[in-house]
Amino acid sequence: MSEGTVFVGTKPIMNYVLATLTQFNEGATKVVIKARGKAISRAVDVAEIVRNRFLPNVDVTSIKIDTEELESEQGRKVNVSTIEITLEKKEE
Repeated sequence: MSEGTVFVGTKPIMNYVLATLTQFNEGATKVVIKARGKAISRAVDVAEIVRNRFLPNVDVTSIKIDTEELESEQGRKVNVSTIEITLEKKEE
């Protein structure tokens, strides 16, 4: 079972949708969409656009949320939320 990963950042949403679709078209049966901080809502949008507009045979199989501790430029520790949305092709 092949698996791909798409890291969501600050680019337009359709860039990440295209990256996800490309993973599936290249034979991946599972794609994980990862994001943290302010990009989390963008990652949710990517998953929903892929499922509703382009690939109706894809399901969300898991959603993991977590917190990462990063060090800011001032040396302080900052908590940043993360999300991993797993999309998987249904058996046809």
